[in-house]
Amino acid sequence: MAESNEMTINLLMLGRTQTGKSAAGNRLLGSYDFESHLSPSSVTTCCSLGCSSRISGIIRRNGCELALRIRVLDTPSYPHSSLSKEQVQYKVRTALTQHFREGLHLALLVLRADLPLCPDENDHAIQFIQELLGPTWKDFTAILLTHADKAEEAGFSEDSYLHSASSTLLSLLSSVQHKYIFLDNQKNITREERTTILRKLLNFIRKNNYQLLLLKHTKE
Repeated sequence: MAESNEMTINLLMLGRTQTGKSAAGNRLLGSYDFESHLSPSSVTTCCSLGCSSRISGIIRRNGCELALRIRVLDTPSYPHSSLSKEQVQYKVRTALTQHFREGLHLALLVLRADLPLCPDENDHAIQFIQELLGPTWKDFTAILLTHADKAEEAGFSEDSYLHSASSTLLSLLSSVQHKYIFLDNQKNITREERTTILRKLLNFIRKNNYQLLLLKHTKE
């Protein structure tokens, strides 16, 4: 927290190439801080920090309204088209200790809702996050399911999508205490939709008692 009347939350974006990770970060911020476009190779090669302006009308604590600031750290994807796993981890660890010295509230693992989650992909993602965040990663990780508009076009509501989801995805959601959010990618997000998403994120953080995950950078 920066001031008694203001709360700042630190979010980390993680995910594979072309999952809409950077675009999702822009939606959370309500801006276009991160480069995002269709590409046959990984677009993001360096970590980048984006900060929102003060957001009012979302959170109250002890009967008082607080202004909210969102800080989002966008990261290179893993697997990456030109960076090794070790290179991506080094870049992310360095950026975390540089930008989030007070700690991390929540990591968002970005998956595409319009693509099935395969066991190998899931195993690689979990191993990457475990190595990055440590043994308590489940308490500090939520799943962000992007391209939910395509799932909706195919006739799936959120409930029916989860009812039909693979056991791999359901197991992952269970492991992070069912912390997940669906996010459209095509249409412009409205203020009300953004407020709903931010309130869900804040609820995840509140259930974890507003804890911060402190990360130490290991030189390699």
